[in-house]
Parts: sequence; C-alpha cells; structure tokens
Amino acid sequence: MDNLNELERRINVQFTNQDLLKQSMVHRSYLNEHPDFPLGHNERLEFLGDAVLELIVTEYLYRKYDNPEGDLTNWRASLVNSKMLSEIAQQLDINGHLYLSRGEEKDANSKARQYILANAFEALIGAIYLDQGWDTAKQFITDNLLTRLEAILEHKQYVDPKSKFQEASQERHGITPSYKVLEESGPDHAKRFAVGLYIGSEHVATGEGMSKQEAQVDAAQKALEAKGWN
Repeated sequence: MDNLNELERRINVQFTNQDLLKQSMVHRSYLNEHPDFPLGHNERLEFLGDAVLELIVTEYLYRKYDNPEGDLTNWRASLVNSKMLSEIAQQLDINGHLYLSRGEEKDANSKARQYILANAFEALIGAIYLDQGWDTAKQFITDNLLTRLEAILEHKQYVDPKSKFQEASQERHGITPSYKVLEESGPDHAKRFAVGLYIGSEHVATGEGMSKQEAQVDAAQKALEAKGWN
C-alpha cells in the first residue's frame, strides 16, 4: 500500500525499524476496518512525540532568546499548534501515507483531517525519537518547524487572538467577551471541543480544537475576521 522509502527520503530520516514509521501513519479508524492489521494505531507514538516536540522547541527558545516567559510561551504556541503541524505534514505529503478508514479517506479537506495530520506529525516525531534518538528528532524538528519562527516573529503571528479580541471588544463595546463549550466529542485521549465566543448575548464565532484553550483561540481568530478587527 505504501512507499515508505519515499517518505523516508522526504523527511530525510532512514529508519532501522520501518514498522515504527508505518505505525506513526496508522489512524485508529483504519484498525476498525482492518482488525487483522499487524500494527497498532499511532496514538501512543503521538503521546511521546508531543512531549519530545514541546521540549525541543522549549529548549531552543530558552537558549536562543532572553525574553520573558510570556513571550516564549506565545512563540512556542505559534509553532506547535495543530494548524501549523498539519501544514508541515501536508508539505511532507504525510497525507498520502496515512492509513485511514474509507470514511476518513473521503473527508480530505475537513477540520478533522487537519487534526489527523497534526497528530500523525507528532507520532512521526515519536517514531523518529524511538528509532534514531534525540539528536535526529531535534534535527527533524529544526529543519521542518523551527525554521518558521523568523517569519512568525517578523509578522507578529504569535500575538494571542484571545487577548487581541478582548482588547478590541472592550474598546468598542465596553464588554469582555465570554466563551462557552458547545460540544465535546471523541474519546478521552483524543477529545475535540467546539467553543462559542460571545459578546454579551451575541454569538460571534465558533472555534474548534483538541483542547478548550485551542478551541477558544480558534474562535477568537474567527471572531476577529468576522468583525474585521484584524
């Protein structure tokens, strides 16, 4: 089904154990339709990769910049959010190597696919770490993610949309916006949240994310665009 050698070439990592690479591409839905598949899904690798990613990015920011914690936190968030990770996954054509159910396969342009790609990217980091160690994982993250920080800083893409929207709402309406969880879905280890942003009783936008915080940020960004406050 898959040309793992082609994927290895694109990510510039040659695996000793290709099963780790393959497993990083396996979504839970695929196993529902293929119970005899010899490997598990990628969620444990994603769990590991998320921790490796956060530590490498955090260490890089700490060593390179002498800024306050708040700045570093915002910059890190701008690098490791699901939108950024899914964009990198698409550029590496991880999408073409995913093991998905037929239903998920058809849903190529959805928000859910963005999360699947972001999770697969983190799972890939976990697989690289297990197979090749810290230095190779660090090089992969440096080449594919940390190179984007300069543009993020230059264009101030790290500014928290929640803070930006709150300031604009208070300035224009004298009201602090509020957030309400509208929906929770998915198993405990892979929750998805839909959160509504309100100015008083006005429902301005709905955001989605893998945490309440991420959904709130997504809602704030959409609200900024809806109000033309960018």
